[in-house]
Amino acid sequence: MRKSRIETAETRQRIIDVAARKFRLNGISATGLTDVMSEAGLTHGGFYRHFKSKDQLVAEACAAATTNIVAVLEKVASESEDGDGFQAIVERYVSTIHRDDVAGGCPLAGMGSELAHGDENTRAAASHGFRELVEVVAKRLDPQRSDSTESTAVFAVAAMIGAITISRIMTDSDASASVLNHVKQHLDAI
Repeated sequence: MRKSRIETAETRQRIIDVAARKFRLNGISATGLTDVMSEAGLTHGGFYRHFKSKDQLVAEACAAATTNIVAVLEKVASESEDGDGFQAIVERYVSTIHRDDVAGGCPLAGMGSELAHGDENTRAAASHGFRELVEVVAKRLDPQRSDSTESTAVFAVAAMIGAITISRIMTDSDASASVLNHVKQHLDAI
């Protein structure tokens, strides 16, 4: 029996969501298509009905995951009680909660080095996600967008991504938390 277009789209989205989570959790190279399809409740053979290649899935999973983190940060910024959306973004992103949420966190922090080795579409999706994060931060730093806003936003986002990445590498939990705290202190000075 043939699936409807809606069912097919829902299945495709489920595959993307599972892949985004598994790629962040285990890494792109260590995550096989069989793993993704199995967790999505499908067979490996069905993969090619939805995607041309693993590279296509990686690009789409990266795009979906960055769209999600951007939406979370937009929401946090807009709900900031003191009106400092930038500070709310920093507090949410550069946190032990985000550090510990490897499977649900920012794909740029979770898969950055692997994304850098991806195909052109994967790198384009990651680049677009980075630009979206910069836009969210820039908007909160200076709605009027002075000349230095873009540069400051790029620095802030790169520092935030780096802080999460390095804090996840650290084997000592106190040292890991210290990395986050030091980066937050520098971002607070912006």
